[in-house]
Amino acid sequence: MTHSKDEFEKVDSALIVDVRSPEEFGSGHLDQSINIPLGSIQNHIRDFKAANKPVVLICRSGARSGRASKLLRSNGVEAYNGGPWDSYEI
Repeated sequence: MTHSKDEFEKVDSALIVDVRSPEEFGSGHLDQSINIPLGSIQNHIRDFKAANKPVVLICRSGARSGRASKLLRSNGVEAYNGGPWDSYEI
């Protein structure tokens, strides 16, 4: 699945969080994204709530970002599984 630039612009005000490992992130990532590995996401729940913005989570395949978005939603954060990071044409 490839996301168009128009789709990406819909989440322009969101925080884009890449939940891959630092090594994976270092090998390529969206310029707008920040790297918080899946295992550390729960440590940032307060930060996400304080930002008061939707959070779009991305990873390699969509599996880790799916787990992260479910965790954040269960803690009251507006979170979305953005799927694979490299599916965005920007």
